[in-house]
Amino acid sequence: MKAIWKEMVIADSDETVVVEGNHYFPAESVNMDLLKESSTQTVCGWKGTASYYSIQVGDQTNEDAAWYYPDPKAAADDIKGRVAFWKGVQIVDE
Repeated sequence: MKAIWKEMVIADSDETVVVEGNHYFPAESVNMDLLKESSTQTVCGWKGTASYYSIQVGDQTNEDAAWYYPDPKAAADDIKGRVAFWKGVQIVDE
């Protein structure tokens, strides 16, 4: 699977975990040079507190377009150390 935004591959892995229709990529498969920490956080009742990254490609920024759970609840342990995407990031099977 690949996560692509603005024709740039943000993540590439054949080991994603799908939760609620979202592909969570292993952190080591993500081009972290394209991600910038965000102060945004949200809370999911069964997964825990999510933190966000904004994606920067050239001079374009996609705010809070990636998220991860730094310390997920036990029920969501499968997504620890993984990053998911939304806000126009295409997830393709290539």
